[in-house]
Amino acid sequence: MSAYVAPLKDMRFVLNELAGLGAVAKLPGCEEASPETVDAILEEASKFSTQALDPLNFSGDQEGSKWHAGAVSTPKGFKDAYRQFVEGGWAGLPLEAEWGGQGLPKLVSTPVTEMITSANMSFSLCPMLTQGAIEALLTAGSDKLKQTFLPKMAEGAWTGTMNLTEPQAGSDLALVRTKALREGDHYRISGQKIFITFGEHDLTENIVHLVLARTPDAPEGVKGISLFIVPKFLVNPDGTLGERNGATCASIEHKLGIHASPTAVMVFENAVGYVVGEENKGLAYMFIMMNAARFAVGLEGVAIAERAFQRALAYARERMQGRDLVEGAKTVAIIRHPDVRRMLMLMKSQTEAMRALAYVVAAAMDFSKNSSNQEDRKRHQAFVDLMIPVVKGWSTETGIEVASLGVQVHGGMGFIEETGAAQHLRDARITTIYEGTTGIQANDLIGRKIAREGGATVKGWLKHLAQLDAELAKSANPDVARVRSTLAAGAKAVGEAVDWLLATFGKDVRAASAGAVPFLRLMGVVAGGWQMARTALVAEKKLAAGEGDQAFYQAKIVTARFYADHLLVQAPGLRDTVLNGGAGAMALDEEQFLAV
Repeated sequence: MSAYVAPLKDMRFVLNELAGLGAVAKLPGCEEASPETVDAILEEASKFSTQALDPLNFSGDQEGSKWHAGAVSTPKGFKDAYRQFVEGGWAGLPLEAEWGGQGLPKLVSTPVTEMITSANMSFSLCPMLTQGAIEALLTAGSDKLKQTFLPKMAEGAWTGTMNLTEPQAGSDLALVRTKALREGDHYRISGQKIFITFGEHDLTENIVHLVLARTPDAPEGVKGISLFIVPKFLVNPDGTLGERNGATCASIEHKLGIHASPTAVMVFENAVGYVVGEENKGLAYMFIMMNAARFAVGLEGVAIAERAFQRALAYARERMQGRDLVEGAKTVAIIRHPDVRRMLMLMKSQTEAMRALAYVVAAAMDFSKNSSNQEDRKRHQAFVDLMIPVVKGWSTETGIEVASLGVQVHGGMGFIEETGAAQHLRDARITTIYEGTTGIQANDLIGRKIAREGGATVKGWLKHLAQLDAELAKSANPDVARVRSTLAAGAKAVGEAVDWLLATFGKDVRAASAGAVPFLRLMGVVAGGWQMARTALVAEKKLAAGEGDQAFYQAKIVTARFYADHLLVQAPGLRDTVLNGGAGAMALDEEQFLAV
């Protein structure tokens, strides 16, 4: 079984040539992100991911986490790996030094997160949820709550969770029933939550649960939701741990994938909780956690795709099967067969496109947070808001497709667990569901991110694509010319779909919603093409100057051309589905689905 190797060359290319690490490092508070520091971080993250996490991925999947009498034990090796994670300072990478973090940009922590997730997705979910909880505390927590919880969470000594879902309240948080009764300077929390990732485990001494609940006089619906911190163990004034709180794990779920990650059913019985921010504003604070988590889940799509591609490529190079179509005389490795090559190129090109888009969005996050120019902050935040559902929805849907292709490349052996290919597909399958399904991302995209602002941000992005088209037109390379033509057609398709959505959303929301997921895919395919086109231009310049690894840059242009021919060409068809697909989606009566 092949080992994970971090794609550092591609990561550095994207960081420096596409995402603009040099510009990010000039932002106030980001000065520590020097080229030397970033290179050292990437190298160490690569070692940790390959040496400590990747060897536990298959064994952790086979063993799984175990529940007994309210306690959860993680698979063999996970506690030691988490100890190494904490000692390496990885938990606090993007967090301000004030709270014990390293204060590095989101753009620097993003490839580190990708590596950790590629090597072991189950493991990565624990720090990912902790980061979301930290974001909520930083934004809305009182000074006392921050001082009590953030240093330990930044260190990784304590982990965090998000307790949103209940048996009757999945994506519809208006149905949350968990109750919070005020008692002096705290509240008493009672209720049940389900699907709580790392809600109970043996990696740390304390778990900090962020819980959505209602006070007795709260308004109905989402306006009456408040957010509370409910620690597993209460914290004494001196920072030591006190008595066990009334937060217990009733069971863990038996799942299709991510077996090493315990998904808990949590029961809160008169548990002590502390309100985060103000009562009845929990939904706004929850979205802070949710947006951080949605970006991280989109990155999981990239990470799983990379790992599935590496495994499929290794197998294709060593598996001897069939005759060469031209030479015909001898058995060859299956990578020599055109259809296997096509599948590998689909995996490679989409993974590179997704990575580039995610890193570019991460850089925009840094500008939205750290730029000294207020208008610059607003512009970058609008771009981030537009692209978060695309990164989450498109990258996870594509990650599943790439993982499925990985199984296909393996042939029958891909269906056998020992090769590891099936695990990537099983693990990837949850990514399109949690932190908001693809349908939820798509409706957020067309509603909050486009219709609400009259399409201003997406139209601004399309103007940027038009400027890129002028740059592409200067190239005499036929591969770049092909990328240009398909990207132009893709941008045109997005523009026409946006115009239709803006005209339709207010008068026929069902038709608009029926086209939401195809539109999200259209956005993803074209946004990926945008990055591949930029990649081709950079590579062309590097080749002309004779700089760097010439074979690497040649491969970049070829991969961009493949993306144009096999993926960007889908854009007009997706536009047609957006414009016309609603008629059939809602046409049948419910009873007609039962016709036999």
